[in-house]
Amino acid sequence: MLEAIGLDERDEAVYDALIRRTQATTAELAGDCHLTAQATSRSLRSLVDLGLASPVPGRPVAYAAVPPDSGLEAVLRERERALNGVRSQLSSLMAIYRAGSRFAHPGELVEVISGRDEVNRNWVQMQRASRTQVRGFDCPPYAAAAGHSQPNGIELELLERGVKYRVLYDSSVLELPGWLEDVTTGIRLGEQARIATGLPTKLAISDDRIAMLPLLRPGDDTVTASYVIHPSPLLDALVALFEAMWERSVQIRPAASLTDEGGPEGLSQDEEKVLTLLASGATDKAAGRALVWSERTVQRHITKLMRRFGAQTRFQLAMEATRRGWL
Repeated sequence: MLEAIGLDERDEAVYDALIRRTQATTAELAGDCHLTAQATSRSLRSLVDLGLASPVPGRPVAYAAVPPDSGLEAVLRERERALNGVRSQLSSLMAIYRAGSRFAHPGELVEVISGRDEVNRNWVQMQRASRTQVRGFDCPPYAAAAGHSQPNGIELELLERGVKYRVLYDSSVLELPGWLEDVTTGIRLGEQARIATGLPTKLAISDDRIAMLPLLRPGDDTVTASYVIHPSPLLDALVALFEAMWERSVQIRPAASLTDEGGPEGLSQDEEKVLTLLASGATDKAAGRALVWSERTVQRHITKLMRRFGAQTRFQLAMEATRRGWL
């Protein structure tokens, strides 16, 4: 358990025996741990160096255990200071790395991986290695049997850990049944989601460190393969492309009761979903497909909402819903 602070299994056994005795000689601890005197002495030196034990004057030499709460806490604080020092050097080291990688080994800057399992494995690894944020373009087609993007379990874990997810969805997802519920799950836990029309490809970017995008255009699934882009001007261009499209996109803001237990007073759940899709830019046809309704049913709900709140246009309806805090 204490390997993380530099103690191996033998050191930990000696430390445990010393704590039980509070004070003991090398011979006593060697007997307790079934170790040689030489091995026990080495472990005791490690404990003294870490501040977990201290020698006691006298003959034979004995050692006293430092109280674990203060001793271990001091070791942990020192480890944290060391790690913070490493973190503070990351930016400068990455700048040096990027500068060198732009010119050295150009064939290693773009990697091609093939096979569904290999692509999925790299996608999982890339997410788990993220420290600050994951950015991505999300557009059909999807491999999932349900025909729409499935909740990303790793994303939910990383959101809880503080990693930011910014996902730009192609407007074609608005026509997929179940999509609204799926994206709402992520938004509830912290995902930032927006809608744009005509995304050129799927794309995932981990921090400013690595990116993945399909080898083929959307819709051509004869081969499952992806590019992996390492630090390079190409990666910088993909980051810039994402940010430019993000700025021109429409934020997805689910109605309040889709994310909280207590929803807007006077609205049914169906009306809340219609408002969310309307604010996201869905057409009547797209909203109908998403909700598994006819186009006429969607229009009827929108007309009813416009009359109820005195809106002359759909834009006014969306503005009124926003003013009331429903979107």
